Amino acid sequence: MRTGFLRMLGALMLAVMSVTGAAAQSTEIEGTINSQFEAFKADDFATAFTYATPSLQQLFQSPQNFQRMVTQGYPMVWRPAEVRYLELRERGGSMWQKVQITDAKGFTHILDYKMEETNMGWRIGAVQILDAPGATA
Repeated sequence: MRTGFLRMLGALMLAVMSVTGAAAQSTEIEGTINSQFEAFKADDFATAFTYATPSLQQLFQSPQNFQRMVTQGYPMVWRPAEVRYLELRERGGSMWQKVQITDAKGFTHILDYKMEETNMGWRIGAVQILDAPGATA
């Protein structure tokens, strides 16, 4: 009986630690995305660029190239009116954060952020615009 109780207690402690770890991970990921949004709002593309993974930085080569991509391809993240975090999930070995953004015109967009943990913390490795009911690009 005592062994069964200890096993159950151990399983419960493992579950609590797992939930606590997942909550911390979610908070850190949201913090990275929020920090990039704040940099975009301030037109500080050099700082916004630092929240991209090293491979994404290498792809764009400069904050100016990154700025062009964001302002032309993702205007809803450049000037979001409202940001709401949806589910965080693991997919294909990567963490993906789904984000609902309402733009300045009131249109809703759903984006999926591929997040990668680096030695500098969580960084954004990709962003996909998903189809959403009532959303416009």
